[in-house]
Amino acid sequence: MMSDPSTKLPLTVLLAAKNEALNLPRCLAALGPAARVIVLDSHSTDATAAVALAHGAEVVQFDYPGGYPKKRQWALEQVAIDTPWVLSLDADEVVPRPLWEEIAGVVRRPDALDAYLITKGFHFLGRRLRHGGFSHAAVLLWRTGTARFERLFDDSPDSLDMEIHERVVVQGRIGRLATPLIHQDFKGLEAYIARHNKYSTWEARVRHRYLSTGRYGEDTIEPRLFGNAPQRRRWLKALIIRLPGEPYLWFFYHYIVRAGFMEGRAGLIACQIRASYIAQARAKVYELQLLGGHDGV
Repeated sequence: MMSDPSTKLPLTVLLAAKNEALNLPRCLAALGPAARVIVLDSHSTDATAAVALAHGAEVVQFDYPGGYPKKRQWALEQVAIDTPWVLSLDADEVVPRPLWEEIAGVVRRPDALDAYLITKGFHFLGRRLRHGGFSHAAVLLWRTGTARFERLFDDSPDSLDMEIHERVVVQGRIGRLATPLIHQDFKGLEAYIARHNKYSTWEARVRHRYLSTGRYGEDTIEPRLFGNAPQRRRWLKALIIRLPGEPYLWFFYHYIVRAGFMEGRAGLIACQIRASYIAQARAKVYELQLLGGHDGV
């Protein structure tokens, strides 16, 4: 238990956002235990900055010139962080009280590990999906100065300015916290699908470079079957990327193997969207191959 709720934890929350005025209030309201909250904005056209300031957060604007680093890595390099710990979040994620208690136990322990995996508990269409395998663990909490985001092949100037599926590379020991985040987007299916259309374009560029070079980037997570969660995910992705019928395989994995069917209609829709995302990425890879590798998607 957190012994004194009025005592701030020695960590900085780096919160990446763009046009997230709808999701931000719920996220920021749960960040009271953090000593410092920094919203990394990209000149949002909605009230993102105003909402952040109203909740006592700092706002840092990011201008993306293309290439590496993107928003989160740029903040690690350019923003002065004076706390011994960093917690990385998205605007549609909420830290519940039990997770704060776990985090408090970590950051106040002198023999803590260097970084910790936290599960992003996936909520969809108003409910937590406990089946389907959509909740995944990622390194979100680390000692300041021990971690960096991997550098994937993605140097297009019109690319997404924020890390999407880039993982955190840690110099040190990695543990895991038990309580999941609440990962829930309130902007609706139209925004969700539109965002994943952009993600599939990014995915296609990274896949195309991988299929051409055999590498995902210059400084990346090592694919390992018996490694930690991010390493296993990268190993599985490297295996399945060349298989025919990949969208159907992902649907089968999420809907049947991971029992997404037990989530009813919401589970079916989530599995269909996942399969569609993979199909779009593969189609865009094919288009890139036709164009000779130029990012004309």
